Amino acid sequence: MVEEVRKQLWELQDLNYQQFQSSLCPGINHIIGVRIPNIRLLVKKLLQQDYITYLEQVENQYYEETMIEGLLIATSKLSISDKIFYFKRFVPKIDNWAICDTICSSFKFKKEDLELVWDYIVSYQHSNREFELRFMIVMMMNSFLIDDYIEKVFAMMDSIQIDYYYTNMAIAWLISVAFVKNRKLTLQYLHMNHLSDFTYRKALQKILESNRVSKKDKEIIHNLKR
Repeated sequence: MVEEVRKQLWELQDLNYQQFQSSLCPGINHIIGVRIPNIRLLVKKLLQQDYITYLEQVENQYYEETMIEGLLIATSKLSISDKIFYFKRFVPKIDNWAICDTICSSFKFKKEDLELVWDYIVSYQHSNREFELRFMIVMMMNSFLIDDYIEKVFAMMDSIQIDYYYTNMAIAWLISVAFVKNRKLTLQYLHMNHLSDFTYRKALQKILESNRVSKKDKEIIHNLKR
């Protein structure tokens, strides 16, 4: 099954897209060059087959194979406990922001599973791996900027002390989204936080760049610059 999927990926190769995607993911040299809609179609077909066999056999030789593995887990009808089981094996394989963010945005779960998912993703809070931390942060941004969790999310952002570029940028992104979702609590956090100067400045920058923030609020944010 792995060889058959790999053959299909090569048949779908787009060299222009390969160059484009490689430029977005510096240091990642194993990109075939298959556009995301085509990858999603392959995943949809695999989900109608014995996709568990693929998950057990995947070799992650190429960027697209890792993307397929993550999308299979995220979009399957597996129970939340089984999804978490497979994600625990998958997340350490993430080595770039594109796979991380695509999988996070595709991982949908039921409201009653929020606590289970939270308990799982916070297990990465002490990781020293850049993209394990980014996975946790982007998952929090996508699903936990809500009343019962947002203050826990801010506390978690303050607890991250490892200085990784893609981790810091994810924190800044999360704060900009949090500002739109809960202006009051996010402003309170911006007045009292332990973010690095770089991450803090990037968070303000992203809020200022947002089309969902009013001119008046942008003036307030501008005055918060360190």
